[in-house]
Amino acid sequence: MDLLSQLTVVILTYKTNNQILLDCLNSIDKKVKIKIIENSNVFINKEYLLKKFPNLSIICTNKNLGFGGGNNFGLRNIDTKCGLILSPDTVCNKDFFENIKLYLQGKIEFTIIGVTYSDKTIHSSFGYFEKKKRTKFRENYLLEVDWVIGCAMLINLEKFKNKKVFDENFFIYFEEFDACYNVIKNGGKVFSSKILSIKHLGNMGSLGSDPNYKETTSKFRDWHWMWSQFYFYKKNYSYTYALKKYLSKLIRFFMGILIYKILQNKNKFNISKYKFLGLYNSIIGKNSFFRLDD
Repeated sequence: MDLLSQLTVVILTYKTNNQILLDCLNSIDKKVKIKIIENSNVFINKEYLLKKFPNLSIICTNKNLGFGGGNNFGLRNIDTKCGLILSPDTVCNKDFFENIKLYLQGKIEFTIIGVTYSDKTIHSSFGYFEKKKRTKFRENYLLEVDWVIGCAMLINLEKFKNKKVFDENFFIYFEEFDACYNVIKNGGKVFSSKILSIKHLGNMGSLGSDPNYKETTSKFRDWHWMWSQFYFYKKNYSYTYALKKYLSKLIRFFMGILIYKILQNKNKFNISKYKFLGLYNSIIGKNSFFRLDD
């Protein structure tokens, strides 16, 4: 049996640029099942892609479920032992799927394995929640870590009840940190692999690639970046811990709103405003509600 038959690639899209998606799909081994999850009610170019990639299937969620909800939806709809979450703005290196067979043999006990990024778009592909001395990649080219970036994650679905990997209260950002945190808390293993390498364009997986939506997507990212941070620390540490950590930032963002309004600096005003609003709404306990069409 080919080991790749145990793997399905799950690609979460939201009105993703067709060429960016094609570059991703063309980098995936033709023997691997691919399932695109479109986080809306319609997928453009569906028939073209299905004809071009016989190993591909496409499902629409009919509403934007966010990163965690969309990927949970996709993982529930696959029947292989492992799922590879892959952002549509990634390209797998040519030896990626030959190398991944090492982790599909069943000899290595893991829950999540992250990848290495071949470019410099991401500062770090893995890390630790507390200061720890970094050790070298060892047996099987793996390094045990506390978290990995969610652009590409190999997930052992046998370790998750009902295939629910992510907390769906997050809409975007920090859901992979939360997932890794809880895997380790429950006795699982999170690794980073030196031999699984991808290129990541960064913020190109949805409308972020369209210059017409640049300002809108910037507001969206700033709002959620702060909402999700506070929620992560409130959930996994305590409300008091999170408030102590972020109260000074809330004040700083509020002062930024006033200062940049006076200076008529629209860009910095919007950054301060939407970071303040995201953080404020998280502090007062409101659900993540800000969307691209708000």
